Amino acid sequence: MSNHTSHIALRVHGKVQGVFFRASTRDKARELSLTGFVQNEPDGTVYIEAQGTPEALKQLEQWAHKGPSRARVDQVEVQQLPQLANFKKFDERR
Repeated sequence: MSNHTSHIALRVHGKVQGVFFRASTRDKARELSLTGFVQNEPDGTVYIEAQGTPEALKQLEQWAHKGPSRARVDQVEVQQLPQLANFKKFDERR
């Protein structure tokens, strides 16, 4: 395990709003010791920004392809972000 920190953004497409996606993402991210945030977007997607170890981020990304039981994920866009942000914990934003 490396202690190198990475920063990614995920945009999740599908039936991902109104299915507890944000709360589930927050719980999963905290379980993986990630910091960042998750929020619903006006276009119906869910946007996640997270940072932590590459291993933990990979697990979050894999989880996002499925999401909570009521979600139906069609696509997950992944973007590596160059700078680290100053996140203190993982938040669910409105």
